[in-house]
Amino acid sequence: MAAVTSTSLASQLSTPKATTPSYSYSPATQFSGLRRSFSNLDHSPQPFFSSNLRISSSPRKPCRGIVAMAGSGKFFVGGNWKCNGTKDSISKLVSDLNSAKLEADVDVVVAPPFVYLDQVKNSLTDRIELSAQNSWVGKGGAFTGEISVEQLKDIGCNWVILGHSERRHVIGEDDQFIGKKAAYALSQGLKVIACIGELLQEREAGKTFDVCFQQMKAFADAVPSWDDVVIAYEPVWAIGTGKVATPLQAQEVHIAVRDWLKKNVSAEVASKTRIIYGGSVNGSNCSELAKQEDIDGFLVGGASLKGPEFAVIVNSVTSKKVAA
Repeated sequence: MAAVTSTSLASQLSTPKATTPSYSYSPATQFSGLRRSFSNLDHSPQPFFSSNLRISSSPRKPCRGIVAMAGSGKFFVGGNWKCNGTKDSISKLVSDLNSAKLEADVDVVVAPPFVYLDQVKNSLTDRIELSAQNSWVGKGGAFTGEISVEQLKDIGCNWVILGHSERRHVIGEDDQFIGKKAAYALSQGLKVIACIGELLQEREAGKTFDVCFQQMKAFADAVPSWDDVVIAYEPVWAIGTGKVATPLQAQEVHIAVRDWLKKNVSAEVASKTRIIYGGSVNGSNCSELAKQEDIDGFLVGGASLKGPEFAVIVNSVTSKKVAA
């Protein structure tokens, strides 16, 4: 897709009416070439997928061997600081992060509030990359309160979080607008953490896959390449609530999203793209979540404001390396 231009506010904000696409999803999919097929798992057949995403109560026997990542990239952990912090508290947090011992084979990113990006950039270890929490849909100009991709690049950001549920459901950004933002950011060399996820009522109505696939389609229709995109599945009902999807609930959606990529983009993109989980991730639950094959990392909210706990989450990559 061509980069979004800034000829006028109207043209940048213009978004087509969202439609609900129809996608088929087969529980019997073997995911050849992307991960172990279901037939190779050492457990009796289970009704792993259900229309309303309620996990079967029958226990699954563990897989043999090593717990692996389905995505071929490095484990990825992002910290979204949201609208939190002061100069003093952020200075302390950065100090804690600088002194933390982090596993080497993890991409680590933090997203401070805009006003503290420069402070963090000038004091944070190069081991951790910098992300913004949002960006404008096109080139800068007369757009009061917005931050352009060019400004973010200028200040040293490598990433931007787009499509977060708080932008969708509080600010009112729709799927197509978010897709345009992602396309423009990528066109200017800014990598994207692309967020998707369903509301509680959508999950209870059995619409989790429909919602996530529609949000995925808006990204797929817009982005020129998936090379610099990380997908973050964040069920809205689990963000900041203390509720967290069970490891199998999260895995169920992750594997479905990866299969959507295989069917609608390409098998290569499905294999390469990292799909991370967010929603009340903390130091206590990250290890079990990380053991799931299609969970390639985390996008962390509240726990990312605590340096030592964030380090525990980063280091949960070791759960991928232990025998099941």
